[in-house]
Amino acid sequence: MGRIRVDLFASLDGVAQAPGGPQEDAQGGFRFGGWQAPLFDEMVGEWVDANLRGLDALLLGRRTYDIFAGYWPHVTDGPDDGIAALFNRVPKYVASRNPDVVLHWQRSSLLGPDLASEIRRLRQRHERVHVIGSLNLFQTLMAERLFDELALCVYPLVLGQGKRVFEPGEIASRLHLVAPAETSPKGAVQLRYALAEGVPTTGDMTQPDRGE
Repeated sequence: MGRIRVDLFASLDGVAQAPGGPQEDAQGGFRFGGWQAPLFDEMVGEWVDANLRGLDALLLGRRTYDIFAGYWPHVTDGPDDGIAALFNRVPKYVASRNPDVVLHWQRSSLLGPDLASEIRRLRQRHERVHVIGSLNLFQTLMAERLFDELALCVYPLVLGQGKRVFEPGEIASRLHLVAPAETSPKGAVQLRYALAEGVPTTGDMTQPDRGE
């Protein structure tokens, strides 16, 4: 049975909108597009390469798909050509509310409206499916518990505006750390979580420990 992994980059206040460039996503008047670039260092690059190792399919939201389709097919040389070759080679599955979407990137397929059923089929067909960016899709995957692991790279800045990894109204969930946190020279921290069963529990820190 294959696994669904989500890869996201976020600020300390949880903003994950448009990390890659100014034109990536200016929706809502977002003015910090490309915030990740000044803090991207060699170690973050190593994390990205390691995280993509073994990937055999991409699962993307429509906006992220359009960004990727406009960039990766045209990368032929330079430090990103290995990722480009991988992304161009593997199947791409796109979640969209518009059934009339036309997909031009090679090996791209539009998923049907029943996302849970589609995810089950992807698990049967692929070993490692990665969701990259695609915040709206992630909200759905989170609400429906349709992913296995979240790799969250948190950067040392506060943006104060923009789309967040966890939006208000998100269904309460528990996660657990599956690997030690790693820190890059420029202060990025990689955290890897898996979904845990149940919802958050509570206690009372004002009460003495009855075990003493």
